[in-house]
Amino acid sequence: MKAVLITYNQSLTEEVQEILDNQSIRGFTQWTETFGRGSVKGDMHEGTHTWPELNNVHLTIIEDNKVDRLLEKLQALNREVEDQGLKAFVWNIEATI
Repeated sequence: MKAVLITYNQSLTEEVQEILDNQSIRGFTQWTETFGRGSVKGDMHEGTHTWPELNNVHLTIIEDNKVDRLLEKLQALNREVEDQGLKAFVWNIEATI
């Protein structure tokens, strides 16, 4: 099993959720209105007058065989809206209850 953490501009929430739904990824945890800045060229997202945008985050734990397709779909979305900001990170899950 793998954990996939997806962080993105909150304006992309529907698109990210649609990708998860279309990939039959049912389980997730979502954090809304998170702060952050892209590591390369991203602007701050703080929900303030100066930096009004915010991020959301999805965390999903999925079977290994679903990871590549999910990342492909997220990468395609990111190419369409590169200025909005979207990142995905994957790591191993060693045990669950």
